[in-house]
Order: sequence, then structure tokens, then C-alpha cells
Amino acid sequence: MNGYAIDVAVPMSVPEEERDALAALLVEQTGQAIEELEDGTLVAWAETEAKAEEIRRTLDARRTTHDAPPAIIRELPDTDWTTEWKKGLGPRTVGRVVVTPSWVAVTAGAGEVVVVVDPETAFGSGEHGSTRGALLLLDRAMARHASRQPQQAARIIDLGSGSGILAIAAAKLGAARAVGIEFDEEANVVAERNVERNGVGERVVILEGDAGELALLGAPADIIVSNILRNVNVVLIPAIKGALASRGIAIFAGMEETEEVLFKPELEQAGMAVMDEVRDAGWWSCAVRVK
Repeated sequence: MNGYAIDVAVPMSVPEEERDALAALLVEQTGQAIEELEDGTLVAWAETEAKAEEIRRTLDARRTTHDAPPAIIRELPDTDWTTEWKKGLGPRTVGRVVVTPSWVAVTAGAGEVVVVVDPETAFGSGEHGSTRGALLLLDRAMARHASRQPQQAARIIDLGSGSGILAIAAAKLGAARAVGIEFDEEANVVAERNVERNGVGERVVILEGDAGELALLGAPADIIVSNILRNVNVVLIPAIKGALASRGIAIFAGMEETEEVLFKPELEQAGMAVMDEVRDAGWWSCAVRVK
């Protein structure tokens, strides 16, 4: 199966904040990370030519640098994405969690847990900065909960659960239950397989549907993770706040570092304060609590 690349040549003279805004727009339009080449070109990907054309029209309409050339669409060679995802994957340690694909056997060190994840076509392998940020903050939040309430195992909700990596990690770290919510039917099939291979089916449930509508089904939750896009995170703030247990922690990820200044005012307006942050490969994640 092939796809389409959208190349946006951004002159090096363009101010950094404008370049960052353009990059954020591409992430918003595609729902995926982008690549920045050494010459300043930003590269995004789309599954269909129609979607690539839609993105190009959006870019042309919002472009403020008029001397910049228009976006160029390239058809990519046929690729079997059902196996392509395996390339470059290997064990990765994030906090107390060792994430590994199923074809690499690893042994947990002292105090560590192993999460076996084959993301296939779902998001969440531990190779992306937003996933690592969310995972590290989840690890810290789990440790904080255990020290504060040692007699009550944490209850977790994972919004936009993708491959199931965060919900599974929560169970491996001792959560009483973890509810993963994802609207993508294919991703949920992948997540169910990962839940089974990790042997946590009794404590991890994967639900399909709208995160805002289903979040309350897992309430009250001690920790809620939302590793999605900034605009979606903003929309979900009320539902997340309503589903949190007293003194609960919400973790937001899926945002580039440049989006921090846009997201923090939304938290402030909702009466939530940042208590922990992670920056990883240009991605910003935060843990917050209700004031």
C-alpha cells in the first residue's frame, strides 16, 4: 500500500515561531508526526491523494510567507505497512518500564516491568517522544499514588489508547484496572492482542468509541492519560476533570513543545495546575491536578 508525502519548503529566513506554527498545522492536519529535513523542508504524510490535496489547499490558504513555494505532493512507492512497522523497533526503557516487540526477549531488571507491544498499524511503540513522555509521567504518577495510598491500587483511564501500551504498562506497574478508549476499530484489534500477550486481560479493558463520552464509564480514575492532539486534549479537559477521583492526576501528551504556551492557559481556565513535565524529541507532556 502506498501513500503520499507533502513537502513544504520553508526558507531558512522564516522566523522560528512561524516555522513551528506551520509544523503544528501539519501535525494537526495529518494526526501524525512530521519530519524536518536539513534544508528546512517539512515533510508530512497522507494515506490518500485526496487527503494530500486537502492538506495542500489548507496550507496555501493559511500561508503567511508569500515568497515560500507551494507544497509539493509526492506519491510514495508501494509499501507493505503490515510489516514495515517492524523496522527499527527494539527494547526501550522508560522509567521502570521496558518496552519491547514480541520478537525480542528481554529480562526485567530490579524494579522494572516488561511490556511486550507490537504496534502493527496502531500508534504506540515507545519510539515516539509523545508516547515516551506519557509513559514516563504515568510511571511517576503510579509511584506517587502508591506512596500516598499504598492500600488502594490505582485506577487508570487511557484516552486514545492506540496499541494499548499505556494501559498495559499501568497494569504491569500495579494498577487495579485500566480502561483504554480508542475510536479506531483496527487499533483496538491490535490493542486486544497486546493485552493478551502481556497476560493482563483481567485488569485491562479496551473500549471503542468517543473518549469524551466513554471516559465517565471508567470513573472515578486516579490517573487519566490523554495522548492525543492538542486541540482534542482541549476538548477533553471537562470530561477528564469530571472523571478524576479526588486528588487524581491527569496526563496530557501528543503536543509539540511549541504548543505548551497554547495549552497551559486552557488548563488554567479549567482550574488545573501543572505538577510535572517531560520534554522528549520536541514533544511536550504534562501531569496536572485540579487546584
